[in-house]
This record gives sequence, structure tokens and C-alpha cells, in this order.
Amino acid sequence: MSGTLYVVATPLGNLGDLSERAGAVLRAVPVVAAEDTRRTRGLLTHLGAAPQLLSYHAHSDHKRQTALLDILHEGRDVALVSDAGTPAVSDPGTDLVAAARDAGITVVPIPGPSAVATALSAAGFKCDRYLFLGFVPRKGGERARLLERAAQEEWSVVLFEAPPRLTDLLADLAKVAPARRAAVARELTKLHEEFRIGPLEELAHYYSEHPPRGELTVVLEGTGTPAEAPDRTEDARAHASVLLAEGLTRREVVRRLSDSLGLSRNDAYRLVMELP
Repeated sequence: MSGTLYVVATPLGNLGDLSERAGAVLRAVPVVAAEDTRRTRGLLTHLGAAPQLLSYHAHSDHKRQTALLDILHEGRDVALVSDAGTPAVSDPGTDLVAAARDAGITVVPIPGPSAVATALSAAGFKCDRYLFLGFVPRKGGERARLLERAAQEEWSVVLFEAPPRLTDLLADLAKVAPARRAAVARELTKLHEEFRIGPLEELAHYYSEHPPRGELTVVLEGTGTPAEAPDRTEDARAHASVLLAEGLTRREVVRRLSDSLGLSRNDAYRLVMELP
């Protein structure tokens, strides 16, 4: 019988946040796969646990994943942990979890600390729904696209950022979402925990003069109103023309437009009937 892969959430900083269940799992498993073995060794020492400690991080090669799967197939349990918070959420672990599931290995989540939930809970913004973007690219079209998406989002948006790049992130957000508020959560649950909330422009100015240290989570307040849906009329018209030229009936074209572009049947019918 195969072992179990436990996905264990660990404290963001305060060791008191480790759940009793997580502590019991880390004491019981024979193997722990850790993003940073030095950091995890400190936690294990605190718990009085001495499992075999193997590194598993974003740059681990396929051989390490195979080795962990072999351990599981041998019947030994493995606990997957990241440096802090919940593994596989903007942290290593997704590939290992997917491979374990594909191999028929049982995967058990051990929930606990999450920087996303922690920052949202204390930001003071409406957060019954939110968008999580994690770390956005440092530059390029994908960065611009994601920041524009964040600016238009009606719900709160959560991002992660490294200290040297925080000012650039806040300044870029201020360009696409002027006068919007954000919360910068720094060193969550640690001795120097700090929340700073205000307009993006003010936050960018503050952190340009006071370079931050430590782990950072940014919450952008949502617009509060749904973003206008893009006008897909021209796309739909061009797509319909192609389908008609392929010999499809107008009824079939209406159905396909409705299914693929989300148009109502009435709008799709009207558009198709207007075509020559």
C-alpha cells in the first residue's frame, strides 16, 4: 500500500499558529519535503521531530520528484511544506501533488496559515469574493495585462511582491487605478507586523522613502461595480461569416456563436440574420 502525501500549512512567522494536527503529522511522518531545509529544520527542532528532510523547491529537477514518488510507493508517508503558509499557493508543490494524484497516491491537505486569508481579514476591504494574482511578472505585456485586470476588478485583488519591487508595483497600479486604496501587509504574524492602508499614490511615495523589508502581501480594493463586458460584436460577426462560408446553416451558426462567445440566442440570431 502506498504512503500518503500530506500537504501541510506552516506558520507565516508565529510558531503558535501551527495547528495541533499539523504538528502531529510532522512528528509522525518519516520524510518531509521542504522548500528550504534550513528553515524547516528549525520548525522540526521546535516540535522535537526528526524525520528525513529532503529539499523540494521551485528549481528542483524531475529526479527529486521521482524520488519522492518512489518513497510514497514504498509505503512511507511524506509531508510537503513550504517556507511559510500553504504549499502550492504561489509556492512549490503543485507538480508533486498532481503527480501523486496521477499515480493513485492519497493526498491529504492539512490546512492552516495563509498569507492571502490573513491579509484579507485585516485589510478592512470587502472580501466575500476576491481575485488572487500572486507574483505578477516583473515587466512586459503579461504584467500590463494582469495589472489592468486588477484595476478593473470589482472585488479585492491580492498580490505578492518582493521588497525591492514593491514601489514599482504600487506606482504601476496607481497609473491604471488612480485614487484607489490598497493595503500593504508586511511581516504577517511576526514581531514587526505592519499594515499600511491608503491611496496607491501615497503608498508608493511612502515606500520609496521607507524601503520595506520582509514578506509582503498587497490587497487592492475592488471597484465595487462589475466591469463592463467587452463588445464582442465584430468578433462574432467575423466568426459567423467564416462559419457560413464553410457551409453551416444559419441555425447552426447561431448555436455556435451562443456557445462559444456567450451571446444570447436572440443577439446571435439577430447578428446572423443581418449578414449577407
